[in-house]
Amino acid sequence: DPALLKAGEKEFKKCKSCHQIGDGAKNRSGPILTGILGRAAGQADGFKYSKALKAKAEAGLIWDLANLQEFLARPKVFIKGTKMSFAGLKKDGDLAAITVYLSSFSE
Repeated sequence: DPALLKAGEKEFKKCKSCHQIGDGAKNRSGPILTGILGRAAGQADGFKYSKALKAKAEAGLIWDLANLQEFLARPKVFIKGTKMSFAGLKKDGDLAAITVYLSSFSE
């Protein structure tokens, strides 16, 4: 859906100060998000994850659509102790758009 993809690109502007995505992306204060959908948590090379996220990763967290949307809606509730300072996306449409946008960048 091109409209949803465009809306997701707009939503990603809220993420750009901490995250990069696509060719040439580098870790910043947050990890690279290229290929995140379907990937095990805590897998961006060279990024130092919080103990809380490492624990979730060791427990088998996979960034599927449901987990990613739940995390992006309320990061500090989904992973207590996360370093991510973003408060979350409140609208279902914004969550759908951002996940479509993120899923358009595979590794």
